[in-house]
Amino acid sequence: MMMYVFVAIGVIVILGSILQSTWFKGWFGEFQINLASRFFLDKNYHVVNNVTFPTKDGSTQVDHIIISPFGVFVVETKNMRGWIFGRERDKYWTQKLHKNHSQKFQNPLHQNYKHTKILTELLGLPETKVKSLIAFVGDFTFKTTMPENVTKGFGYLRYLKGHNQRILTEVENENIIKTIAQNRLSPGLKTHKAHVKHINRIIARKQTKKSHTTFEIRQDDDSNK
Repeated sequence: MMMYVFVAIGVIVILGSILQSTWFKGWFGEFQINLASRFFLDKNYHVVNNVTFPTKDGSTQVDHIIISPFGVFVVETKNMRGWIFGRERDKYWTQKLHKNHSQKFQNPLHQNYKHTKILTELLGLPETKVKSLIAFVGDFTFKTTMPENVTKGFGYLRYLKGHNQRILTEVENENIIKTIAQNRLSPGLKTHKAHVKHINRIIARKQTKKSHTTFEIRQDDDSNK
């Protein structure tokens, strides 16, 4: 009997760890956006999820690409909680979880700029036809005024439907869908693992650079004593 209790506790601990992990929160946020898109967007919109493109230094991953007569929308999803502070031009935004805990994260507008740039070049489209959209989901509150393309919950649907001028033909949309399919890396675990490895290398380089900078500052401080 005790063995079953320990097994149950182990399962609960493991499940709790998974549910609290960054990976699960990211996946669940993307799942919510994908599900809402399937139910609330009509046949004018074609949704492609989890698209990984090769880059000069590795790869980049786009959460969702929504192709429509009204433009190509590049969607970055954020599943977060707490208070969110940030301005359009800030390099980093802040997530405040409670009185004594806050953390920085990359400005998703800057993060998504790289994605829109890659799509613009790949598809041979002007920037006016490839639009960046940030979709926040979760139990959070914006504490600063956000640009209209930074949305909360189902607000991203209102943003999409607010663009009602046709700027792409049906043939152009078909070619866009075909070009994305031909140039994306094969979806699957192998591609995902390679991309995660690439991201971890970038993080490691940034941490090394930061520690070197801190060391140099400390040396300067010591020399001035």
